[in-house]
Amino acid sequence: MTTERPRTVGVILAGGLARRMGGGDKPMREIGGRSILDHVVERVSPQCDGLILNANGDPARFAAFDLPVVPDTVADNPGPLAGVLAALDWTAENRPETEWVLSVAGDCPFLPRDLVARLHEIRQGENAKLAVAASGGRTHPVVGLWKVALRVDLRHALVEEDMRKIDRWTARYPLATVDWPADPVDPFFNANTVEDLSEAETLAKLAL
Repeated sequence: MTTERPRTVGVILAGGLARRMGGGDKPMREIGGRSILDHVVERVSPQCDGLILNANGDPARFAAFDLPVVPDTVADNPGPLAGVLAALDWTAENRPETEWVLSVAGDCPFLPRDLVARLHEIRQGENAKLAVAASGGRTHPVVGLWKVALRVDLRHALVEEDMRKIDRWTARYPLATVDWPADPVDPFFNANTVEDLSEAETLAKLAL
């Protein structure tokens, strides 16, 4: 673990309803004989100063991962921004020395192993308050760096303004966008459907 970057807690966002897969927990679906969540943890954990899981419902179903399970603190499943807020609040309470949270989607099994380092490098170089990942000409707003100090502003946007789209909120702040190559495998490929799971089996043989 490098000491050159700021301390960063990672949160895996696993609070989605997986409607396109018929319900259930997408991160628990398997690729290459291991759950997607296993792949995510393996790639992200070495890059962070602690890892938590944002998920609603019975936390016991994730007991095998030995991670703190932090539910949304805003009602009615308002989406990934609620998961980010829960992670910022958890970090402020449990890791007060930590100023940054990395969020990643729980259905992205091929995340870059240099994700945290590059996001911080570009963010610092551009003096931005937030950083987001991109690949193949698309941004991935769920994958990014969040400053813990912005949690009060985020709660206001969620609760008082009923804001749901991540990019609407991040547009309010100086934002760094960090691009990764999409070949041979897009590191932000996400498994949304049963067909995606089949494709992921093939891509897993190419992912670094």
